[in-house]
Amino acid sequence: MKRIIHGILSIAALACAVQLSAQTAPSAAAVPSSQAAPSADEIVGKYVAAIGGKGAISQVKSMSTESSVQVMGSDNPSTTTLVDGVGYKSEVSINGAMIVTCYTDKGGWNVNPMAGQNDPTPMPEDVYNQGKGQIFVGGPLYDYAAKGGKVESMGKDGNTYKIKLTSKEGVESTYLIDATTYLLTTVQSKGKMQDQEVDITTKLSDYRKTDVGYLIPYAIDVDFGQFALSIAVKKVELNKTIDPATFAMPKGTAPTT
Repeated sequence: MKRIIHGILSIAALACAVQLSAQTAPSAAAVPSSQAAPSADEIVGKYVAAIGGKGAISQVKSMSTESSVQVMGSDNPSTTTLVDGVGYKSEVSINGAMIVTCYTDKGGWNVNPMAGQNDPTPMPEDVYNQGKGQIFVGGPLYDYAAKGGKVESMGKDGNTYKIKLTSKEGVESTYLIDATTYLLTTVQSKGKMQDQEVDITTKLSDYRKTDVGYLIPYAIDVDFGQFALSIAVKKVELNKTIDPATFAMPKGTAPTT
């Protein structure tokens, strides 16, 4: 049971930043529409405008959040720390054990005491590539071309546009964007839990505007098929001074790249 919870919370660490980068999950064919959908670039542009636009996003240099992760009947405190382009760190406490997941611009590492991993351990390259997009404010879709990515429209399904993003490393992600508000509502992805591939559906809601005009979802529901969890953001602080050493892996071993 502990290993199951550990696996769920490790993936939840990705969802906390609302910047999932994972392989595309199988999805249903888009419903035909008599009205042609805008191009992928146009949809992404409207999404960026909906979450505040480049003016608001560019004002966010760091972001710290406090959240509650509800899983299997327990309520677990979580914090995330992000410095744009430098690093992202998630810490989830469960039964006194701290699960740490950290990405930087050079590599990643984690601590998983519930799986017997008490010391910081470098991430494998494929795991790092799936989550490295979290170090950027605005998420992987924001300024994707400058990061070496490309987007493709998957058509319109009801009132939702589907966008596939392929990162520079070849990692694919599927984003569902509301055709009225242009806010991101769902991420369909794949991940690993106990070395088994699982389909993940992440739903985002309760968007709230920060002081600089950047919108953040305060409610995140993650469905793994057999398990589910909910993340409730409690507090968001922007532009705090954060020491880059926060993201350094303790005990000296450099993260893999």
